[in-house]
Amino acid sequence: MDAELIIGRFMVPLTTSQMFSSIFKIIYFIEFLLATTVRKIYTSGKKSSDLKIQKKSTLELIFLALNGIGMLIPILYVFSTVLDFANYSLPNWLAWMGIVLFALAIWLLWRSHHDLGKNWTVTVALHYDHELITVGVYKYMRHPMYSAHLLWAIAQIMILHNWIAGYSFLIAQIPFYLIRIKNEEAMMIEQFGAAYKAYMEKTGRLFPKLISQSG
Repeated sequence: MDAELIIGRFMVPLTTSQMFSSIFKIIYFIEFLLATTVRKIYTSGKKSSDLKIQKKSTLELIFLALNGIGMLIPILYVFSTVLDFANYSLPNWLAWMGIVLFALAIWLLWRSHHDLGKNWTVTVALHYDHELITVGVYKYMRHPMYSAHLLWAIAQIMILHNWIAGYSFLIAQIPFYLIRIKNEEAMMIEQFGAAYKAYMEKTGRLFPKLISQSG
């Protein structure tokens, strides 16, 4: 079954595979806009002058930039054919599952920001009145925002069947979060001491613990 794409006065035939690929690109872009809108809402108004402690290294800033590039490469893929040489085929049902997974990631990203409130910072940092949040999604995992990004990255692979655009975010975020989570937890232990260590015992890092160690 072929579809047709009208370009100017010409009718360009599309295979079923190409048609679904275009649909998945459009849906991906819409979900991408929703995810970045969530982040933009909670990023606006943040000032470095409000921070008591800020621990950002050159290495972390480099990985933060690479993380951003990993998010933007798929947009190049959506709106151009530059990366089409790296396309491969997967079943369409996998892409539909990826769309659902991306929606879950967007919800988790929003909920993480909502529960963390004013305590969220762009870099590894603490506010003067920083609180240890252990409610909402933080009751079950310590870094749900990073979990949301991981789900986003996996969904990206499932939706965009391209070796570069599909995997760019996952490849960029793995070293970034390995460094960031370690530094962030060390800072939280330094700030909150035994309270944070007890919190670590009850929660998973990126996903909820199946068995609680809370006695």
